Amino acid sequence: MNDLGSIAERLAANAYAVDEGHAHIEVNQEVVQRTGSGPLLVRVCPAHVYSQGEGGRIEVAWAGCLECGTCLAVAPDGALTWHYPRGGFGISFRSG
Repeated sequence: MNDLGSIAERLAANAYAVDEGHAHIEVNQEVVQRTGSGPLLVRVCPAHVYSQGEGGRIEVAWAGCLECGTCLAVAPDGALTWHYPRGGFGISFRSG
């Protein structure tokens, strides 16, 4: 390991202001199932906010989102509804 620390340690340095009840990511399960894009979303997210549950359903723990947009770059049209969190909410990057 380098002196930057592990991914988990670096992610833990960030601060999250969670806007309870106002998810900024929504998954269209029908599109994800039809296109088979669920495993890709799980794999590419650097914060590991996507997981695959029963029946292949994709769950998203949006409160830990880095707001990087990687999921948007790989998701097929209509698979995700994504917008930045409301003002004052979301991630604040800190350097430890």
